[in-house]
Amino acid sequence: MYRTEDQILIESRVANEKKSAGAAYFLWFFLGWISAHRFYLGKPGTAILQILSYFILIGFVWWIVDLFLIPSIIQDKMDETRGRMTREMRPYAY
Repeated sequence: MYRTEDQILIESRVANEKKSAGAAYFLWFFLGWISAHRFYLGKPGTAILQILSYFILIGFVWWIVDLFLIPSIIQDKMDETRGRMTREMRPYAY
């Protein structure tokens, strides 16, 4: 079981590392053709794949789908940060 201070530390780190949905949508709208929103959200592998897929027109469909995926990508990153912090704090838990 984690102490309250540890839980507060974990949640503050999650909040500090959270990506802005507004910034992601801004990048999606204005720089989506270079997958800037995916780079911003920490998905460089899929960003490169998306850029390459524009040459066969699938990328444009993917770009539209990203409109709906941005919130879940942000949530996944928050969960990843929370899990990482929890693992790092485990040796110190009582």
